[in-house]
Amino acid sequence: MYSEKSCGAVIYRKISGYVEFLCISDRNDGHWGFPKGHVERDENDEETAVREVYEETGLQVMLINGFKVSVEYLIKEETIKEVIFFLSKVEDETVHIQLDEVIDYKWVSFQLARHLLTYKTSKDVLEQAWKFINPSQ
Repeated sequence: MYSEKSCGAVIYRKISGYVEFLCISDRNDGHWGFPKGHVERDENDEETAVREVYEETGLQVMLINGFKVSVEYLIKEETIKEVIFFLSKVEDETVHIQLDEVIDYKWVSFQLARHLLTYKTSKDVLEQAWKFINPSQ
């Protein structure tokens, strides 16, 4: 069995007291998810997440301490992929997508993100991020 590892981040902002999440659509298959990408040598998980978010969205992020979620899924018959997600709140919301990897992006509410995200693993990560941001709910 082979394995791959990627890291990324759930990005959110607050507009007039409302939380919105950044969802991106992948150029390869059009699925909706969060910015992420492969770990390059000598990078730790956090460095990979920050670099990949910047490469795919143009956003420079600082990761929030205390949120780190790992998901695994089968991507090919013989390959298990682990993706580690962090969380970041942004003030500068100007997104510049990397057109060779991302075809679209949307800032959406939690409820709309749950419907927009393609995979259950992404929805699970979103749920955990929402609970982290809103611990009383």
